[in-house]
Amino acid sequence: MRNTQRLDKILSNSGYGTRKEIKKLVKQGVVRVDGEVVKDSSIHVDPDASVIEIGGKELVYRKYIYIMMNKPAGVISATYDSQLPTVIDLLPDEYRHFNPFPAGRLDIDTEGFLLITNDGQLAHKILSPKKHIPKKYYALVIGEVTEADVDKFSRGVVLDDGYKTLPAELNVLRAGMCSEIELIIHEGKFHQVKRMFEAVGKKVKYLRRLEIGSLRLDEGLEPGEFRELTGEELESLKASVGDSE
Repeated sequence: MRNTQRLDKILSNSGYGTRKEIKKLVKQGVVRVDGEVVKDSSIHVDPDASVIEIGGKELVYRKYIYIMMNKPAGVISATYDSQLPTVIDLLPDEYRHFNPFPAGRLDIDTEGFLLITNDGQLAHKILSPKKHIPKKYYALVIGEVTEADVDKFSRGVVLDDGYKTLPAELNVLRAGMCSEIELIIHEGKFHQVKRMFEAVGKKVKYLRRLEIGSLRLDEGLEPGEFRELTGEELESLKASVGDSE
């Protein structure tokens, strides 16, 4: 099946400017498709089958991007906001041309692993309630987290709206007046981790997501930093959500 797209869209997604700018570029005669100069930026081209050159340089076309970000606190998981900075604002133009979006959300004060992509099919599978994709978090919790809490979480807890969560895996790293824990959940209800601890009389002070599916946040990424997934990481993620090819 051919993957034909408008030439101006292909060039725009590859960072060569707006459609208006690309139209001007094409009219200058510097764009070739399969060795032939093209003058119409609206023609349909299969970027996987044709050789596209701009100023003598061959275009390396990519349809999708997959970015691992260590989301910082104070930034929202959205593509646009009129008042607050978003995770997309942290990306350079070379990625924004792909119109990426966060695959899921982290609260404004929550840090950690956020996948940013323009692959809607993969994002849907990560977020689908039917898939039960595991997500691991690290948290500081005000109050002593006990083995009784571990047992309650393993059976599911009832949230403030009456919803009973799926069983979760709670591991107490350090118990005390401010406990350190790791938690694996298999769903993504609104403010779920915070509400689960509120259900057992405790409060989350700090929260960071460590893992999505089979992938763990790169420990070398400081808050606000990001990198593209490696090919191996992408294949591992796809396999964990049932999207392997």
